[in-house]
Amino acid sequence: MRVAITGSTGLIGSALTRSLLADGHHVLRLTRGKAAPRPADGTGSAPWEPGGRLDPAVLDGVDAVVHLAGAGVGDRRWTEAYKREIRLSRLDGTRTIAEACAAVARPPRVLVSASATGYYGDTGDRVVTESDPAGSDFLASVCVGWEAAAAPAEAAGVRVVHPRTGLVVSADGGAWGKLFPLFRFGLGGRLGSGDQFWPFISLPDHIAALRYTIDRDDIAGPLNFTAPEPLTNREITRATGRILHRPTLAAVPAFALRAVLGEFADGITGSCRAVPDGLLKAGFAFRQPTVDDALRAALRKGWTLTP
Repeated sequence: MRVAITGSTGLIGSALTRSLLADGHHVLRLTRGKAAPRPADGTGSAPWEPGGRLDPAVLDGVDAVVHLAGAGVGDRRWTEAYKREIRLSRLDGTRTIAEACAAVARPPRVLVSASATGYYGDTGDRVVTESDPAGSDFLASVCVGWEAAAAPAEAAGVRVVHPRTGLVVSADGGAWGKLFPLFRFGLGGRLGSGDQFWPFISLPDHIAALRYTIDRDDIAGPLNFTAPEPLTNREITRATGRILHRPTLAAVPAFALRAVLGEFADGITGSCRAVPDGLLKAGFAFRQPTVDDALRAALRKGWTLTP
């Protein structure tokens, strides 16, 4: 296959690139600004600009487009300016990619356009599947617009998949990449009440699920990319301490998180008990279905990324 990827240098994008290359597929990295020199790993490169234009000819003959780019939700404190950047980087970027998919002479057969479990908002201890409605907070509104921005590709007959991703368990980046060092130094503990559900997924399972949705022509629409049994922050904290053999006595109250992180703290203390109903019904088999499995995979060197 020929697969074009935005956000190819991020945690998920770089892992997906390695997985595809390992199986002999060709990867086209869509990079912001000028095209970078051809990387040593054999991937190609083409320029694009969110909110600008992507030359449709770049996607001619591409089998799949995986769109992962967007401003990091947890990278900075949520000022009004950064909230606009979070929203526009997703909506404008997705619209640019979708319009290019729709305009190319030979459109890709699938566009996998990222989303997040933030779509559902704070759902307490209620189990949510892909059929549940959107929440009403900032992240939920971003996810609604993010998914809707792919409409031009869908209208042109391109199969569109929206992975609604939970917290990706990895020692190499993302939220977990910041948590692991704290636990290693014995500073890990529950965040807020600890009773909020955290929908998690191991990085290998996330990559395998992406590959699965690319290959399966009968899969479309939103899919929760989460492990089958979401746990509370308190349960995940205990499991992390157990795997790392470290105490988990520390606790960060909600007001302290709010003081440091601002509105973003609501996404940490909020609860989302999302389950992967769509993936399970499609026959996807998780390799790391439990949090212990996911933690061990994240901490083990040399695990394979190929499905």
